[in-house]
Amino acid sequence: MTTDAKHTEKQRVQIPRALTVRELGELLGVSGVTVVKALITYGLMADVTKTIDFETAAKVATDLGLDPIEHSEIGEEAQALSLFAEEADDPAVLKPRPPVVAMLGHVDHGKTSLLDQIRDTHIASGEAGGITQHIGAYQASVRGNRITFLDTPGHEAFTQMRARGAEATDIAILVVAADDGVMPQTIEAINHIRAAAVPMIVALTKIDLANADPDRAQRQLAEHQVLIEAYGGDIPFVPVSAVTKQGIDDLLETIVALAELEELRANPDRSAAGIVLEAELDRRQGTRTTLLVQRGTLNVGDPLLVGDTWGKVKALFDFASARIKAAGPSTPVSILGVQAVAVAGDRFRVMQSEKVAKAQYEEAKRAREAATAQLQHAARLDTLFGEISSGETKELNLVLKTDVQGSVDPIRQSIEQLSADTVHVKVVHAAAGDVTESDVNLALAAKGVIIAFNARAAPGAQKLAESEGVEIRQYDVIYKLVQEVEAALTGMLEPVTVTVVDAEAEVLQVFPIRRLGNIAGSRLNEGTVRRDQRVRVFRGEQELATAAIASLRRFQNDVREIQTGQEFGVALEGFQDFESGDRLEFFHEEQQARVIRRKPASNRV
Repeated sequence: MTTDAKHTEKQRVQIPRALTVRELGELLGVSGVTVVKALITYGLMADVTKTIDFETAAKVATDLGLDPIEHSEIGEEAQALSLFAEEADDPAVLKPRPPVVAMLGHVDHGKTSLLDQIRDTHIASGEAGGITQHIGAYQASVRGNRITFLDTPGHEAFTQMRARGAEATDIAILVVAADDGVMPQTIEAINHIRAAAVPMIVALTKIDLANADPDRAQRQLAEHQVLIEAYGGDIPFVPVSAVTKQGIDDLLETIVALAELEELRANPDRSAAGIVLEAELDRRQGTRTTLLVQRGTLNVGDPLLVGDTWGKVKALFDFASARIKAAGPSTPVSILGVQAVAVAGDRFRVMQSEKVAKAQYEEAKRAREAATAQLQHAARLDTLFGEISSGETKELNLVLKTDVQGSVDPIRQSIEQLSADTVHVKVVHAAAGDVTESDVNLALAAKGVIIAFNARAAPGAQKLAESEGVEIRQYDVIYKLVQEVEAALTGMLEPVTVTVVDAEAEVLQVFPIRRLGNIAGSRLNEGTVRRDQRVRVFRGEQELATAAIASLRRFQNDVREIQTGQEFGVALEGFQDFESGDRLEFFHEEQQARVIRRKPASNRV
């Protein structure tokens, strides 16, 4: 078939949400080189293997005289999510499951020592001493109640998983050292926990030290709105020591009690689904993948889809490296048999067969590429500012980094004062220093933007931001920063409906007309009248009616428009009680953007 024939048949061409340059060329009946040249004119350098999104592909199709439409099969919202979506369980079949806990805090405040102490003294019976392979998670046992601990390196990993849509953690433990108190990374951890919206427990470590000062730590926490029970809040506060083991049992009991309040439940009697905690390539065994089963039961031999790869469970190990046959909800396991190395935060689910898993992993991969392409496109077109949030409350989430600590509070105050009743700017984290990968992950998780004032982005952070489509806005002038945040908030405000008066006329005489009723013979004193306008009728200062135009005539002719100074007749829908001297006001309604006007700031830099 010739190119011309193809174009004749495909005046409307269906284009997937994402496809490679070569695939687009085949779809449009042109060479990949032709598509590459077209992309260059749009300022996009690409080879034939690069994946592009629908919007970019549509430009090429339009330039070739075609009418591009998004392919409905792939264009449905988040194909990847549909592959991993599952029906909700009947509440009657749900059973209690162990809580999944993560520890966050400042470096050297005792997170690792605390986890090691729990691991050494509270591993479930028969499992102590059997750990030979670290899998990033383990389970402790308290009075027959199991607790799953995610052994993450810090809040960066905690938020990275959440940023990828992996809601892995039920409870977060904020670790604060009694000798140091609240430190910069403690504040960052607090912000990450709040962004994740999970219950918090404060574990005050190193209470055995001579210079421990629990009261100071509590006061500092209160200054950052972490109100423990002693300060009138509801956040549990547990002093502990990894050296003397003091408070370890109390901490575990507190976790169990909080988990009971949260009523954590799942259905174990279904096919398994959950998330990837970590993955690596083992030279002897191949790909080894650590999973957290969140619902259902995972069995040896199960075929499964994992992110944009797939596999079959050839071997199943618990956290102590013991071979097991099955694992239920909230259980961390290590498996062999996944085809490629997955990414932490990827979803997994058991499929009906290996054939189905293998067939659908391509679709999951395509959807992931589409999502990435759309994120990068959005960032390229500068649409992260002005994006309208869903729900009743509008929020623009920001991560603020400055060159010096003294600039943090004044800038924060300047932009927070831009908030109004219906739209709000929220600084989810603010600190001095370079933009780090942790900042990027937090912005990604919060669906926000990074504001950098005289602060640079570390190379790793810049690379991560580009790959994930996170906007890093850099400024060296305060007023420019505030102006752009103001513009972003204005774009997020719901538009308002305003009434625009187009013309005003006076009724001179009333004519009864069969089939139309009374016609108001009028003279247009100001403006222009059109058939699509509405009319208010006034007698003196009293408004009698508001109605649509039923008929608009000049002499005996129906017309669509009347100009200033002309006489005309008008009939209204549902109103006929005209009198000479009545005033007619012609108007229309339109949507107009609402604009934020910032309040004077008392602390401008």
